[in-house]
Amino acid sequence: MYASIQHIMTKPWLCSLQRIQYVNYTLETSSTYSFQQTEAHSFIIVVQGRGILTYSEGQTKLEPGSICLVRADVSFSVTADVGEEEALTFYKMDMNSMFEDSCSGKLMPIQNNLEKQAINREISLVTDNIVSVIEFTYTPWSACVECIEQLYRQQHVTVVHDVWDVQIQFQQWFRDVIRQNDPELQPNHDRPPLQQSVQYIESHYNQILTVDELASRAGLSRTSYTRHFKRLTGQLPLDYVNRVRLERSKQLLQITDDRLHDIASHVGFNNEYYFSRRFKQYSGVSPGVYRRHHRQEVRVFAPYLEDFLLALGVKPILQGSHRAWGKQRYLQLDDVPEFDVSQRDAKFQAEHIPEFIMLDMGYKTWNLDRFEQVAPVYYVHQEGEDWRAILKSAADVLGRNNRVQDVIESYEDKAMEAKKHLQGRMRKESVAFLRVSASGITLYGDQSGYVGPVIYRDLGLNPHEYVTQWTQHERRVDIGLEQLSQLRADHLLITFDTRDSLSFGEERQLLDRTEWRQLPAVKSGNVYEVDFLTWMNYGVISHGKKIDDILRFIG
Repeated sequence: MYASIQHIMTKPWLCSLQRIQYVNYTLETSSTYSFQQTEAHSFIIVVQGRGILTYSEGQTKLEPGSICLVRADVSFSVTADVGEEEALTFYKMDMNSMFEDSCSGKLMPIQNNLEKQAINREISLVTDNIVSVIEFTYTPWSACVECIEQLYRQQHVTVVHDVWDVQIQFQQWFRDVIRQNDPELQPNHDRPPLQQSVQYIESHYNQILTVDELASRAGLSRTSYTRHFKRLTGQLPLDYVNRVRLERSKQLLQITDDRLHDIASHVGFNNEYYFSRRFKQYSGVSPGVYRRHHRQEVRVFAPYLEDFLLALGVKPILQGSHRAWGKQRYLQLDDVPEFDVSQRDAKFQAEHIPEFIMLDMGYKTWNLDRFEQVAPVYYVHQEGEDWRAILKSAADVLGRNNRVQDVIESYEDKAMEAKKHLQGRMRKESVAFLRVSASGITLYGDQSGYVGPVIYRDLGLNPHEYVTQWTQHERRVDIGLEQLSQLRADHLLITFDTRDSLSFGEERQLLDRTEWRQLPAVKSGNVYEVDFLTWMNYGVISHGKKIDDILRFIG
C-alpha cells in the first residue's frame, strides 16, 4: 500500500494537518454534500452510517470504519444512504503537502498551480496511474476514532508547542494508517495472533494500552484474549505491559540522570508515585536505590547469600555465621567480620552498618526483618533451586548485570565436562546423599533441594531407587535405622550437622552403629564426607565445589 500512497504523494512525512470538519447528516438539509477541488488532500473517516463517495473517475462505498484519502484538486461528493437507521457521520480531515526546493533544499508549501503541476509531473515519473482516491483500514477502530476526536478538539490551539503537539499526533496517526496498509509491513499471519500481540506491546509499551484494544488487534474477545495471553506468557496482559515498562525504566535509571517523574512518563506511567510503588514491588528495591547501586559500590549484608555476591564480584561488609554451623569457609572471607544470625537480638557495630541488606526466606527464623529500620531490604522470593533467577535478581539490584551470563555459562560448561567424564566411570552405579545429626538421619531427594539438581540432573548420576521412592519429589525426608539398612547405594555422600549436638562429635555416633557398618558403600570404602555449609547451599560457587568434590571422590 505504500506504493499506493506514492500515487498521491512522494513524501507523506512532509504533510501537515490544516483543519478537521465534522459532518453529521442529521444536521444537513441535503443527503449529498459536495466538496470542490482544493490544494489540500482530504481524509474521509466514517464514524457511523453508510453512503457513497463520488468523484470523476468512479465511486467508493462508505461505511463505519471506512477511511478514504482523496487527492488534492479532486472534486467529490458524499451522499448518505437515506434508508439507514443511523445518519451518516464522518470527519473530513484536510492536509497540505510540502515539497523540497531542489536549489535551496528548503521545505516550501505548494502555493500555486505551476507548483502543483510540477509535483504531479514528479509523481508521474514514479507511476503512470495517478489515482484520485485510496481506501485504508485501521485497527483497532476505537483507537482511530479517539485520535481523530482529540485532533478535532485541539485543532484551534494557538500556543506554538500545543500546535506542534497536534501536528506530531497527526503525523503519528498518518504513519500508522500507512504502515497498517502496507503489504510489505503486514504482520506474518503464519505467526499466532498472541505472539503478534506480545510484539506489539514490546514496541508500544509507552502508549496507553487497554485489554480491549489489545484483544481487538488480536481479533479475539476480551475474555478469550486474556485467557490465551496468560497461557502464552504466564501473565495477565496488563501485568505483562507493566513488566515491559519496568524493565525499560531500569535501563533508563542506569544510563540517564532523568528525574523519576520523567522516566515514569516516558515508559507509560502517568503517576510517579504509582511508578515507584510498582517498581519496588517488581524489583524489590525503590528506583532511587536501584539507580544508586548501578552508580557506586554498596555496603551489603546478605547472610548466607554471600555466595551470590562473590560470584558477581561484590564483597559483603559482613558475613553471616551461626553458633553451631559457623561461617561458610569455602568462600574464604577470612577478613570479613562475622554476624551471628542465631543471636536474635544481635546488632550491627557502628563501623559495619550496611547500606543494603539481602535476605532469603529464612529471615523469619532468625528475626532478621528487624533490620528494615537500618537499611533498605531486598527479599529473595525465588526458590533456592532456581539459583540462576536469584543470581540475576541479585545482579539487577546490585548493578552487576554484565557478569551474570558469564557466571552461569562458566558453571554450565563445568557441569557438562564433568558429566561427560563421569558417564564412562559410573555406568549404572547408584548414589545417595545423607545429612546426619545427633537427632537423626536425613535423605536428600533427586528432584530438588541442595543436592539433587546438581548431582543427579547436572552431573547425571544415578539416584538409588529408594532416593526416588522415599523422597517422592520432596527436598528431603527423615529416615530411621531400618530404612538406612535398606539403602544399598554403591556410593554414599555424607555430611554432619552439628546443630543438635550437646557434646563434641555427638552427631558422628551413627558411624559406630551396626546398621551403618553393614551398608555396601561402607564396606567397599565408597563413603565420602563433604563440608556441611558447602553442600547445604544453593549458590553457584557452592555448586561448583560440589562438582569438584564429586570428581575428586568418584571421578
